[in-house]
Amino acid sequence: MQSGFWQAESWKLALDALRGNKLRAMLTMLGVIIGSACIVLVVTVALAGRRYIVGQIEGIGSNLVYAELTRHGVSKSDEITPADLEAVRQNVPGVIETAGTRDISMTVTLNGREHLVSLVGVTQGFQKIRNLVILRGRYFEPDEIAGRNKVCLLTESLASRAFPFEDPVGKQFRMGEIYFTVIGVFRERVATFGQSEIVKDSAIVPFPLIKDYQGNDAFGTLYAQADSAEDVPAVTRGVAEVLQSRHRLGAQYSVQNLASILEAARDIALALSVVLVGVAAIALAISGVGIMNIMLVTVTERTREIGIRKAVGARQDAILWQFLMEALIISGTGALAGILIATSIPLMVNFLLGFFEVPSDVHIPISWLSVVLAFVVSCSTGLLFGYLPANRAAKLHPTDSLRYE
Repeated sequence: MQSGFWQAESWKLALDALRGNKLRAMLTMLGVIIGSACIVLVVTVALAGRRYIVGQIEGIGSNLVYAELTRHGVSKSDEITPADLEAVRQNVPGVIETAGTRDISMTVTLNGREHLVSLVGVTQGFQKIRNLVILRGRYFEPDEIAGRNKVCLLTESLASRAFPFEDPVGKQFRMGEIYFTVIGVFRERVATFGQSEIVKDSAIVPFPLIKDYQGNDAFGTLYAQADSAEDVPAVTRGVAEVLQSRHRLGAQYSVQNLASILEAARDIALALSVVLVGVAAIALAISGVGIMNIMLVTVTERTREIGIRKAVGARQDAILWQFLMEALIISGTGALAGILIATSIPLMVNFLLGFFEVPSDVHIPISWLSVVLAFVVSCSTGLLFGYLPANRAAKLHPTDSLRYE
């Protein structure tokens, strides 16, 4: 009962002492506010960065394996053909979808001006593998590809150039000597900025029509989609083996997947998180040193007060508790203020994103684990660095304290 009384009185005395010197308490608290806010924001930035990078890579195509002929000493017999595509589909376990593409550059006349357009021949599975978003109209039907129908889909940019004031779906679009009926407008789910066969001004057509332009039906790129992420390495090996077995020994093929890039992105995000958390920890350590210094000054200034308390019967542990409570109040209040500031920033950004044309899945996450971590670490820092001054105050001799001026 006596112990509970002393602890309650210690809280009251600690609060009274901090109220008596508000400016000093607030300045001491500032370091904790910065440190705790840093921990939350660092984890938030790391999570947002990781989510964005991984989303960008996965948006190109989930569990994707792609193969291309190495362009050195190539012969026509080495090129990847629809028969190779069918062999991969039939003979490689774990493959759930395949597609082939070939792109050629050509000049078209739009509104009296010449523009460079990428004409991309694709097979049926291309939309699923590359996660194309159909903005208007539709994708190819299987019989349109098999029947070499003269239909096409345009990128959003090309559609706005070719048909600036009207809906392009159903209109005629000329590329070379062939007129195509536009059946849809599309975009990539994740922009690849020209690093894939899809560029800003692209038109995709049924793959068999590419032969009318180039005279052969070879693919530039063969895509295979694995059933799961665990199947990607085996599918990668399987595609390479099928291609090598179906062509001459001297043919060289580059068969790659996005798994290594994805893993590298995750490793980079983790390393960045560790570095930034380290910076936040340094900020908290500095704030802890600040708390210790201020508390040591406070103990020196209040030596006579401590002597009077001991003279009227205050025990050593009561003095220790009083100064520990002061350190805990400073660090705890600073942690709460820092967390409030740190969490309000992503919440405000998420709110403002609603007023702009951004994808619905763009969202800045808040890690509530980081909130708890910031609070616990900040309070622990205050107690750790506040113990030395509190212990010094508790061990002061009453007689010496009363004589202190």
